Amino acid sequence: MQQKIKNTPLHDWHTARGANMADFGGYDMPLWYSSAKNEHLSVLTGAGLFDTSHMAVLLVQGGGARELLQLCFTNDLEACVGRSKKPLYAGRCVYGAYLDDDGCVIDDSIIYMLRDGYYMAVVNAGMGADVARHLESRRGGREARITDLTDRLGKIDVQGPLAGKIMARVLADPQAVFENLFYFSFKGFFDPDSDLSAAVRLKDGTPVLFSRTGYTGEFGFEIYMQADRTTAVWEQILSAAAGDLTLTPCGLAARDSLRGGAVLPLSHQDIGHWPFINHPWEFALPFNEDRSGFTKNFVGAEALLKVQSPEYTYPFVGDDLRKVSTGDPAVVTDADGNEIGRVLTCVTDMGIGRHEGRIYSIASPDKPEGFRPRGLSCGFIKVKTQLDYGQTVALRDSRRKLKATVTQDIRPDRTARRPISEMV
Repeated sequence: MQQKIKNTPLHDWHTARGANMADFGGYDMPLWYSSAKNEHLSVLTGAGLFDTSHMAVLLVQGGGARELLQLCFTNDLEACVGRSKKPLYAGRCVYGAYLDDDGCVIDDSIIYMLRDGYYMAVVNAGMGADVARHLESRRGGREARITDLTDRLGKIDVQGPLAGKIMARVLADPQAVFENLFYFSFKGFFDPDSDLSAAVRLKDGTPVLFSRTGYTGEFGFEIYMQADRTTAVWEQILSAAAGDLTLTPCGLAARDSLRGGAVLPLSHQDIGHWPFINHPWEFALPFNEDRSGFTKNFVGAEALLKVQSPEYTYPFVGDDLRKVSTGDPAVVTDADGNEIGRVLTCVTDMGIGRHEGRIYSIASPDKPEGFRPRGLSCGFIKVKTQLDYGQTVALRDSRRKLKATVTQDIRPDRTARRPISEMV
């Protein structure tokens, strides 16, 4: 029997504004309102507002919670914060993945440490129950309780260089919230079943967890709240920007093209049922200094170290805005026309373009005078052989063949890591 499509708390708002809706992860979600291009560019030059309430949230609590997450999560919670690799502490969060015994991805996740023995794990739409079962299966005798909060929370993302100025008008005490709010840190404590006294509050009193994270590569925040407060918070944020600050409601199409240009993976597409290794996101793996092993044991670690026929995932950038269809499917060929792999993601970052051989962003501070990007296709390929950065490959589906360049990075001058003092 086909599963019923779910709605987020903002569903009525989206449909009333004529959003183009589609099924994503079992939820009826907006793909775009005006156009994916306009929404993409708004995030690079102003700010965009995203409904991300389809994401699933788990709470992992108890004296054995950290030990359980250390076993099931790829990143090392004892060595993951900052360049000095400090242990995860309250108010910081970290990216990683949950693997099966074969080293393949169940899902990726951000883990937030709320306090000692109390963690929040954010996973993808429809994956809350699967990850909860995985954690439960490895719990053993550990004192750890796993609570699935799927559909009990609302989540809104404000992304773009104006996000701080906009949220300064919405937060009850913006100066206190912004102080020492580093990239991948958060403030507020949010659990719908517990005392909310430590939560960050908005001017209308709404308690939220306020996180300096996002999925666009640009400066911004992810905001968690009670589900029944989601529409009110969304409208507060829009009202705060009205008049003099550019804020555009955005759909999942712009979210996809933005994350592609920012070299961020989509779970079950760019990472999935194959070994979680040899890709751009190996910072989520706890390699030791000489990469001969890992700094901790975790589910799937042994399998990753014994991969016999490795495949390699690389970012690429095209020569123009044309794309190939990954559902066709699209294949990758080398200079001699030999098929060497497949295309995982192919999107168009409308905010970038080339000038005299160099890629600039519409937001690049040193872009040439009069620079107006037409957009470049970009994404990820998975191939059977190691490639060099700068190497040219071809992408081919049933309609077209495009030239692409293997690259380490795509959209330059991203703002996600900028000091908050420069952005508010």
